[in-house]
Amino acid sequence: MVGTPEEPDFSGVGGGEDQQADDIVREVVGWYSAQLVAERRAPVPDDERIEALKAGREAALADQAQLATADPEEAARIAVVYAARLRELKES
Repeated sequence: MVGTPEEPDFSGVGGGEDQQADDIVREVVGWYSAQLVAERRAPVPDDERIEALKAGREAALADQAQLATADPEEAARIAVVYAARLRELKES
């Protein structure tokens, strides 16, 4: 359901598709960052998980940078992809 903690509602955010996509990608980057901190602080950190989290965060940051030059269609595509990824990450 849109507008719940599981599915944030970015429809009221100004700035169009590019701003919506940027907000969603930023939230994904934040999820990866929080997970990295938690894993690094674990009594026995999982090095493979840390590397996977770093790779995921780097990919999201690269896509976020791409938004600066994305046309509205590309921004909408990125928003859809990252909204789905955010749902998956929060469910894991």
